[in-house]
Amino acid sequence: MRKFGIIVAFIVLSAWLGGADAQGLQALARLEARDSAITARMSGDVDVVLKLTQAVPYRVFTLRKPARLVMDFREVRFDGLQKTKLIHTDLVRDLRYGLFRPGWSRMVLLLKHPMSIYSAIMETDKSAGDARIRVRLTRDLSPVTGGTGTTGATGNTTGDLGDRSASRDIWALPDPVKTPRPKTRPTGDRPVVVALDPGHGGIDPGAEYQGQSEANLMLTLAREVKERLVRTGRYRVFLTRNEDVFLSLQGRISRAREGGADVLISLHADALARGTASGTTVYTLSKVASNAAAAYLAASHERGDLLAGVDLNRQDDAVASVLMDLARTETMPRSKKLAAALVSGIGRAMGRLRARPRLSAGFSVLKAPDIPSVLIESGFMSNPADLSNLMNKAWRARFADGLLAALDAWSLKDAAQARLLRR
Repeated sequence: MRKFGIIVAFIVLSAWLGGADAQGLQALARLEARDSAITARMSGDVDVVLKLTQAVPYRVFTLRKPARLVMDFREVRFDGLQKTKLIHTDLVRDLRYGLFRPGWSRMVLLLKHPMSIYSAIMETDKSAGDARIRVRLTRDLSPVTGGTGTTGATGNTTGDLGDRSASRDIWALPDPVKTPRPKTRPTGDRPVVVALDPGHGGIDPGAEYQGQSEANLMLTLAREVKERLVRTGRYRVFLTRNEDVFLSLQGRISRAREGGADVLISLHADALARGTASGTTVYTLSKVASNAAAAYLAASHERGDLLAGVDLNRQDDAVASVLMDLARTETMPRSKKLAAALVSGIGRAMGRLRARPRLSAGFSVLKAPDIPSVLIESGFMSNPADLSNLMNKAWRARFADGLLAALDAWSLKDAAQARLLRR
């Protein structure tokens, strides 16, 4: 059998679907954990066997730095799955799964060392209608020479989906974005456009504590902040994500830019495994973290992208880096002034912030060179008082009031400066 490192395999749905449009279906299948396993062979190869209640379209591929196997499915539910019972080899270090995008689920295996895909097939029981996906990984890193596919039930193949006329590959490069005319900096003659970014989501729930997830808490907070800002008529506000779905860090910046954001505010609420922390903290971008805790939090936020299969290791080319640094000469001072305003506004509204409420770290979501950006750790879920506050609607309302006051103060001064620059 031919070895290959990356394979794209789409499985055609069984005939009983009657040609229904797969894009309109939800939760096509469920993973049966009892009949699924991840094991190793004596040769060092890894076998991944996933039992599904029915055949669904899927694809698998590998990534490096860190080494991962990524498996995407036309929506599969993972009810009752426990990774400790699924993984039976130390060659797989971790596992993450969940909703990746509307209608699609993702499972990511964090591997001990780089591996390539030796084979990937789906076997379907024609009588019962269920299916097994079998993926075999090998240490051999031979270059990719092609792709194969199988339908399981119907016996047709999709190859590497090179025929775009028959089926559009939703993971192909997107169509060129129709970008509007370049935006000008607000001068007070229009509403300020605010992008609120609820951290994490979907396959990446963020911090989890006492049955609560950072992704859900921040989505609730962002929706309430949006409502508070919009009611003033002074702001046009949109969320980078408005449901529990995964969005990469670079994708969040792209959403902000596509929406014409004048400012990007990312909302988080972390949990510390060791030590104690409480209160609200406002971060701006810096290559050097303010302290060890800031560096840890930045790394933990990046981890969601890495485990979800998004590679953050590609570097900007030299020309792009210079241009972005030039753009940041204007946006970085504006970001710092916004951070100062947020510390003041939220502090007055809440009456309590962290001992050091302003910090800096290398958060990827703050790296938009053309948009003033801040990240707010609204509290620490590992602190009982902070967690209680985050779940309290009255507390969230005061937080929104403080954020509004900060934006009002910052936007007035920022617009006045912009008018001076235009003269």
